[in-house]
Amino acid sequence: MLTRVVFNQKGGVGKSSIAVNLAAISAYQGFKTLLIDLDPQANSSQYLLGEEAIYAADRPALQPNIENYFEEVLSSNQSKGLLGNALGSLLKTRSKGLDSYVHQSPFPNLSVIPASPTLGTLAHALEAKHKIYKLRDALQQMSAQYERIYIDTPPAFNVFTLSALIAADRVLIPFDCDVFSKRALHSLIENVIETQDDHNSALEIEGIVVNQYQVQAKLPRQVVQQLKDEQLPVLNSMLPPSIIMKESHLKNLPLIHLATDHKLTQAYQSLFNEIEQNNR
Repeated sequence: MLTRVVFNQKGGVGKSSIAVNLAAISAYQGFKTLLIDLDPQANSSQYLLGEEAIYAADRPALQPNIENYFEEVLSSNQSKGLLGNALGSLLKTRSKGLDSYVHQSPFPNLSVIPASPTLGTLAHALEAKHKIYKLRDALQQMSAQYERIYIDTPPAFNVFTLSALIAADRVLIPFDCDVFSKRALHSLIENVIETQDDHNSALEIEGIVVNQYQVQAKLPRQVVQQLKDEQLPVLNSMLPPSIIMKESHLKNLPLIHLATDHKLTQAYQSLFNEIEQNNR
């Protein structure tokens, strides 16, 4: 099993689109694949599960979801602290694994644990109870069920992002070619290195995924060259802009299922092949 986190503290860089489309290609190529959505915006969940994952004021979030899992983590801890609790009850509380929260997507080999818009309300309690290793432990118990796991994270360095980085083998960093993204990149990498030092020495930065790359434009070429000059791990496969991505979102169809031969799909395929080649 190989777990990848797609992470950037800056929003609007294509994080969810990258996570979903790489997971979809992984499944399309025959890998048993799970996508975990830790972003309360639930874009990845809605992208893959469609109408049933869309929430509103009069429509609750799809359940079971990742918030339900973390609620159980916290309730299990509370149960252990109650005097007089029966051992059988404790065992029952501990018996529910992360696989109980999985939904099958419409696509073969691809499963999803959806997000919830109120996930952030649990952050303080999870931090206070030091539950940052629970996701890692839960995923280790699923190692026989999945070959590839992709985790979409919120655009912030918080307890959920940290939990994902602790649970992961690799981190992919989406990057759009502007000065603000470049400035934020150094802080992001520092957070990843700190996580390596303190919690997960096996974690590797697999690479920077350049998104919305316009090869004819001067500024994107300059920014990417600056990253390379700083010896940052820029992946060779870069993703061009295309209106087809919006169509893909609208139809809830990852590119590999919408337009196999499109240039953007082929760019994603090249990206997937590049990162998989790194693991051989």
